[in-house]
Amino acid sequence: MNSPVVIGNATLYLGDCLEILPALGRVDAVITSPPYDAVREYGGHAPVDTFRVLDGCARVLAPGAVMMWNVRDQTVDGSETGTSFRQALHCLELGLRLHDTMIYCREGVTFPDSNRYFPSTEYMFVFSNGAPKHFNGIKDRRNKTVGTVMHGTDRQTDGGMTKKRRSGEVIAAFGLRHNWWVLHNAEAGLGEFEGHPAPMPYPMAAGHVMTWTDENEIVLDPFMGSGTTGVAAARHMRRFVGIEIEPRYFEIACRRIENAQRQSRIFA
Repeated sequence: MNSPVVIGNATLYLGDCLEILPALGRVDAVITSPPYDAVREYGGHAPVDTFRVLDGCARVLAPGAVMMWNVRDQTVDGSETGTSFRQALHCLELGLRLHDTMIYCREGVTFPDSNRYFPSTEYMFVFSNGAPKHFNGIKDRRNKTVGTVMHGTDRQTDGGMTKKRRSGEVIAAFGLRHNWWVLHNAEAGLGEFEGHPAPMPYPMAAGHVMTWTDENEIVLDPFMGSGTTGVAAARHMRRFVGIEIEPRYFEIACRRIENAQRQSRIFA
């Protein structure tokens, strides 16, 4: 294993995550977007065994830690492979909880099929090692009924009715997000992402970093790519561990994370 590159509170490994994961200590979150089936050629590297990677990630999750696994399926012969669901079930077999099945709604679609609705969603599976120790829910959804008072009832298992838990509260201007996020697509291969075919949207990484971790905790991305999770970690005062197998993408990640670390120090 090569010596890591240390940039501030980020530790970056150039190499195969299957070889590096066993040497790592516990982390507070894994936030990653693995290569999707064989949707894209990835630097000439052989397809990764994502099930073995999930094994390695599960071993390093501290109690209460969360793993956000952003994935979608390849379309073969006009239908989806279902690999994402097999990955989710594999995590349950490892003893993790499927805490939330979140959806990433892309602003654009690519290669729509003639016999299906236009594909524009991906999964953001949230697995946890026991009950999540943090939930810093983001409240940026504008409420349509702001200023009115909550009311209504909930039906119980015995058929009876009880008042809603927050009955009587005044509805605020902004409420908790839904578990489907409409996010701006990162511009692959352009600007700071030049040379990388599929960068993670920054709002995805930042949203999950803020939601599932607190300051100074450790965030891991075993498929670091262009380093977006590391950038989000730097901007939100989290420690970061990243692993990337492709040298070209590793260089992009190092440059972006170094810039983010520098900016964070200036603002601090």
